Amino acid sequence: MRKIIHVDMDAFYASVEQRDFPQYRGKPLVVGGRPDQRGAVAAASYEARQYGIHSAMPARIAQQRCPNLIFARPRFEVYKAVSQQIRAIFHRYTDLVEPLSLDEAYLDVTTNALEEPSALVLARAIKADIHSTTQLTASAGVSVNKFLAKMASGQNKPDGLTLILPEQAETFVAALPIERFHGIGYVTARKMRALGIATGADLRQRTEADLVQHFGKVGHFYYRVAQGQDDRPVNPNRIRKSLGAERSFSPDLTNLAEMTVALEGVAAEVISRLQEQRCRGYTLTLKVKYADYRQITRSRTFVAAIGAESPILPWAEEMLLTHLDCSQPVRLLGLTLSNLELVGEPICVQLSLEI
Repeated sequence: MRKIIHVDMDAFYASVEQRDFPQYRGKPLVVGGRPDQRGAVAAASYEARQYGIHSAMPARIAQQRCPNLIFARPRFEVYKAVSQQIRAIFHRYTDLVEPLSLDEAYLDVTTNALEEPSALVLARAIKADIHSTTQLTASAGVSVNKFLAKMASGQNKPDGLTLILPEQAETFVAALPIERFHGIGYVTARKMRALGIATGADLRQRTEADLVQHFGKVGHFYYRVAQGQDDRPVNPNRIRKSLGAERSFSPDLTNLAEMTVALEGVAAEVISRLQEQRCRGYTLTLKVKYADYRQITRSRTFVAAIGAESPILPWAEEMLLTHLDCSQPVRLLGLTLSNLELVGEPICVQLSLEI
């Protein structure tokens, strides 16, 4: 039986800002763009969440909900540095660490450096180490698989620690609202509700074939987690599906020269992330959002993988020139590289294709 811990930092970006700037502590704070710049919320402090403010919310709506809301610009280099401190702590306990983002990770502590038999004891020690090193709190979930550990970590935020024993799994999953299931987003939850699936207990009543019919291949996953089962290993070499960056503009961009300069900045950010992750990819996607909120995406797949050393910008500019509606102002540009592989680990070759 495996022993899995899921660690999730509490309101990570916002908590770092409140740690570093005492004037922000105890006050509603969001990290992200400002309302007058058409920004969006990247993270919200727990004080801000009391007003119904959440990540991805437009900044102007967040300000309407809380007129005294504080806006802080993101400092991603600081967040990355803190994340590296946290990951170093994880590796004191086990080599089986699977980061999901800067602020969360799975740890398999079935075998661990301390030879400690209790995953709960280890989770408590990890939380204490994180706090003493970074002055930040984390919530942790402990169970026998990744799904249950992930669900457990969200039960008692902030600074929570929740254990789900094997004999508790069935009851725990049955009581979960379908929206709380990891891997079920808003659109899928709404579809499930329309089918009469409101809780884990309802999901468990469905056959695997039925779930596959309605939701495709992911239906196999839904069927298994409804039983509290998840055989996915903690993968320390997990590679992301895609890497990208995007920027919104205020005022809108109205000429091609401005757009080209802006695209250069987006490409530079993508290259920086590729260098950090030691990845390259086969498919480059351009995203353009116009002032009227109409959006297009155009992709090109290459025979050979491209990466940080590749001339990404000329290909991005070529797609922009080919597909741009020059009569419309542009409010957002984005680039994403997908079909990723780690540098030095080739995958099968694909034909060049315009999508």
